[in-house]
Amino acid sequence: MDTRLADFIRDTRAGKEAEEILRSCVHCGFCTATCPTYQLLGDELDGPRGRIYLIKQVLEGKPVSEKTRLHLDRCLSCRSCETTCPSGVKYSRLLDIGRQVVEEKLPRRAGAALTRTLLRQVLPRPAIFRPLVKLGQALHPLLPTALADRLPPPGSFTARPWPVQARQLRRMLLLAGCVQPALAPNINAATARVFDKLGISLFEEAKAGCCGAVRFHLNDQAAARDDMRRNIDAWWPHVEAGIEAIVVTASGCGVQVRDYGYALIDDAVYAKKASKISELCRDPAEIIAAERVKMLDFLAAVRVERGKLAFHSPCTLQHGLKIRGIIEEFLDSAGYQLSPVAEAHLCCGSAGTYAILQPELSGRLRENKLAALSAAAPRMIVTANIGCLMHLQAGSVLPVRHWIELMDEILA
Repeated sequence: MDTRLADFIRDTRAGKEAEEILRSCVHCGFCTATCPTYQLLGDELDGPRGRIYLIKQVLEGKPVSEKTRLHLDRCLSCRSCETTCPSGVKYSRLLDIGRQVVEEKLPRRAGAALTRTLLRQVLPRPAIFRPLVKLGQALHPLLPTALADRLPPPGSFTARPWPVQARQLRRMLLLAGCVQPALAPNINAATARVFDKLGISLFEEAKAGCCGAVRFHLNDQAAARDDMRRNIDAWWPHVEAGIEAIVVTASGCGVQVRDYGYALIDDAVYAKKASKISELCRDPAEIIAAERVKMLDFLAAVRVERGKLAFHSPCTLQHGLKIRGIIEEFLDSAGYQLSPVAEAHLCCGSAGTYAILQPELSGRLRENKLAALSAAAPRMIVTANIGCLMHLQAGSVLPVRHWIELMDEILA
């Protein structure tokens, strides 16, 4: 693709990267076949190829319009197009650059700006978010259905105890996260118990916080990088002490932490440390896969027929972290019958704050996904990301759970 970037960005690092990405696109259109919003809307500008053209125009100095923003906002950042693209176009990075420029050149109207500000300020802060969740649970019968469905049912906060700390020689950090401790505290506890059986001690660092994904994808990239720096500072003493990995149980957060090295590449103080953090970041599935023989032996010893379930592979797992087939193998080995899921590559519509900011499109995607997941009449739905879990549960009559919780219960 021929490009003539404008002076304001041409010689910047972002401009050089964007130009390289734009030139790698050959307009083949394979991406449109796997883009969730193009499948729903059938509009070229609501597919990756059309959005690439819009970003190209912005970076070449063309006027930024609300129409440009509309189509960029509608993107889920699911990266399905990257998995499909034969040319290796790094679409998600180009999208981040384009969205940031649009945000700077075209301020949002007051109402939209306020909503995004509230999301940026509330979601990444557990000290604020947790009490709000508890208040919402207490007022559950009085809340509008759309809001009540987004909250876990009252009394669902119970988490079994963590294993005794420091009894294993192998030690790994565990990201606590921002919304997950309030919405599903048992996920990290279950991970710690499973890892303990594998001879690994997990521990959380209280000084760490949100991975930065919330603010980054709401186009406050400067604040997101501050979140990353805070986490690096909190984790670094443990890195120097020799921890094996930083485990992230929400695949959405895992993608963000895996990108620290890229996000802070121009930071003279943090670039090297950020790269090391990215190298250490692991999804639980990767750690357990490394202990595959031991885990399969455990599961074989307790294997019984456990019924049918449907596995929803989050976009961040299959397209971001590129982890495929590992979780399914362990579920199968545990005795679950995995239902076939049509169009398993398509997003469920959660996508971080997308479900809040784009409720109509998000709802349609969830409806389609739940139809595919429930087609073979499973007894439950299993996933690997807190955002997908809560989003699907809000529209499902079937229970939706994190896969590591099932492993924990089986091995208990």
